[in-house]
Amino acid sequence: MVTTQSLTSAIGLEFADEALETAVLAGLEAVEGELRSAVASADPFVTEAARHLVEAGGKRVRPMLTLLAAHFGDPEAPLVVPSAVVLELTHLATLYHDDVMDEALVRRGAPSANSRWTNTVAILTGDYLFARAASISAGLGVEAVRIQAETFARLVQGQIRETTGPREGADPVQHYLEVLGDKTGSLIATCARFGAMFGGAEQKVVETITEFGEVFGVAFQLSDDLLDIASESEYSGKVPGTDLREGIATLPVLYALDGPPSRLRDLLGKGALTDDAEHAEALGLLRSSQAMAQARATLDEYATQARALLATLPDVPARAALESMCDFVIARMG
Repeated sequence: MVTTQSLTSAIGLEFADEALETAVLAGLEAVEGELRSAVASADPFVTEAARHLVEAGGKRVRPMLTLLAAHFGDPEAPLVVPSAVVLELTHLATLYHDDVMDEALVRRGAPSANSRWTNTVAILTGDYLFARAASISAGLGVEAVRIQAETFARLVQGQIRETTGPREGADPVQHYLEVLGDKTGSLIATCARFGAMFGGAEQKVVETITEFGEVFGVAFQLSDDLLDIASESEYSGKVPGTDLREGIATLPVLYALDGPPSRLRDLLGKGALTDDAEHAEALGLLRSSQAMAQARATLDEYATQARALLATLPDVPARAALESMCDFVIARMG
C-alpha cells in the first residue's frame, strides 16, 4: 500500500493539496496493479522471477513523476498509467542486469535475482521485462515507442561508458556526470515527458518538464552517492561507505583524486578499500574533506537548476510537489 508517509520518507514528496495527494496515491496503486499483471506469464517460474523485484517495492520515483507531470494537463487521461508502467518495467529490467554486472547479493533488502537463482535467469528475466515494456509501449503509439527506444539506447550507452571509463585525456568528473545523465537522468526525463505528453499538456510544458526530469535525475543520483558517504546509518539503503569498499569512484572520490597530495588521496588511489581500518580512515577523511564540500556544491547546482526549470511551469499543485523533491535531495544530506 503506497502512503503519503512512505513517499515523504523515500523521496521527500510533500503534498500541499489534498486532491493532488489523493489522485497521485490512487495512480500509484493503479500502476502497482498493472505492473503485477504485466509481468505475469503462463509459466509460473517466469512469473515468480519477473515479480521478484516488483514485489520488493522501491521508491517508485519514476511512475510518481509521470503521474505528477500529468497534472500539468489531464491526469485522468487513459494512457498516463500505462506509460508509467512501461518506464517502471524498463527501470526494473535494468536492475536485474545491474545486479549481474555488480555481482550483487541483495537488492531492496531481499536476495537479488542472480543470487537467488543464477546470472542467466536474472539476465533473461531482465530481457523479459524489456519485452513486456515494449509490448505495452506499442499501445501508446509510434512516437512513444521511438522515445522509449531512444531512452533505452541512452541507458545502455551510459552503462557501457561507466564500464569502460573515461577516454585517455578526458575529464573524469565530466565523464561521471554524463554517465549519470545517461543512466539515471534519461529515464527520469522520459517519465516526466510521458506524463505531460499523455496528459495533453502544452508542448512548451512537455519540453520544460522533460529537461527538468533529466536535471533532477542527476541530482537525485548524486544525492544517493553522497549519502553513501555522509550517512552514519543505513538510511541510504546500504551500509555507509559501500561504494568505497567496492572501489566505485563517485563524485567526492573523483574530486579528491584530482586534489593535492594527501593521505586521503593515497588511500583512494588503492581502489577498492577492503581493509576495515583503511576503509574507516578514508570514510572519515572524505566526510570532512574539501572534495565532499565540492561535491555537495555540485549537487546544489543541479537542484537549483531543476527548481529554476520548475519556476517557468504553470503554478499548479503538482509544481509545488516537484519543488519539495528538489528540496529533499539537498536536505537529506544534513
